[in-house]
Amino acid sequence: MSNVEEGEFEIHVLDFTFKVLTICGCWRPKSWTSIYKRVAYRLYTILLILLTNTFVLSQIMDIILIADNPDDLSDNFCILLPMFITCYKMLSLLVNRKSIAKLTNILIEEPCRPLRPNEVKIQQKFDKGIQINTLHYATLGLTACASAVFTSLLTNFGERKLTYRAWMPFEYSSTTLFSLLYAHQLIGLTFGALMNVACDGLLCGFLVHICCQLEILTSRLKEIMFYSRTIRDCVRQHCVIFRFAVIVNATFNMIITIQFVMSMLVVCFNLYQVTEMTINAKYIRIAMLMCCMLTQIFVYCWYGNEVKLKSRQLIDNIFEMEWLAMDKNLKQSLIIIMRRATIPIEITSSYIISMNLESFMGVLKTSYSVYNLLQQMQE
Repeated sequence: MSNVEEGEFEIHVLDFTFKVLTICGCWRPKSWTSIYKRVAYRLYTILLILLTNTFVLSQIMDIILIADNPDDLSDNFCILLPMFITCYKMLSLLVNRKSIAKLTNILIEEPCRPLRPNEVKIQQKFDKGIQINTLHYATLGLTACASAVFTSLLTNFGERKLTYRAWMPFEYSSTTLFSLLYAHQLIGLTFGALMNVACDGLLCGFLVHICCQLEILTSRLKEIMFYSRTIRDCVRQHCVIFRFAVIVNATFNMIITIQFVMSMLVVCFNLYQVTEMTINAKYIRIAMLMCCMLTQIFVYCWYGNEVKLKSRQLIDNIFEMEWLAMDKNLKQSLIIIMRRATIPIEITSSYIISMNLESFMGVLKTSYSVYNLLQQMQE
């Protein structure tokens, strides 16, 4: 197939995830080029920032001015910490838009751009997988929100009580003010779920594309003796994959760190609350939130683990090639790739803790230890 024909493939990267990012006010649509649409989207982003930050501020003020016992603090932290993560993720995505655009450009440009039909099929396979997983993840998050909204409407709304603890600088005894504040919390909760789906889907999507590029590289190496592509292009692609992983880690490093710490604390406080209450509407809401937080950490660790395994597997794939039929220069180039691949690609939290399944188990153990400490303090 000629280069002209190969270049006809249209490449899309994480379409579904970027649509969710657009809804969350973090990624203006490319078609919105006029000054009016730019201003409108910027105002929309500011509105969403105010929505989430006022939610978090009301929670923080509740801790400072009202909460005075472990039960109140635990009840507050269960929603404050996830919403704090949401605010940070949104800020981080807005600040790092250029880095995110750079990452997507790397994937659609040579040498990473898939050129032959088999390479396009590989990318489509990985794209379909991450899209399905993101949809499942979004379903879980929105189901948790729906359960919180439904149980709150059945219990809190009739009692004229807000869904979550909050301090307000004014009285909200009137029906109008109460309804506005009530809606503010539930809309903020739903937006927080979407924001987490968008950010986590973006990070995991980039990790999946690292695995995809390694598989495309393996395919190209196996066909190196049958096509005119030079080994130099494969070496360059391998270097670009490592550079891509470094940019991903640098862009999302603090998000990963804060997510690990906050999720661990939320699990602790949720366990503390669940064991202290009977099964009721609030119990269901807390249990769903804990499932979401555990899922967030799990998907980070799962995809981080997949990247590490896939980068190590490249050495075995090169070993399985027909070495006897290669010339000396080709063998030397493959040895260079193998030596570089002996140090696997690792995504880390704070450049210290690797994102893998062992780290996930460590989070669970630490959460349980902190939970036991809270129990002892209560006794």
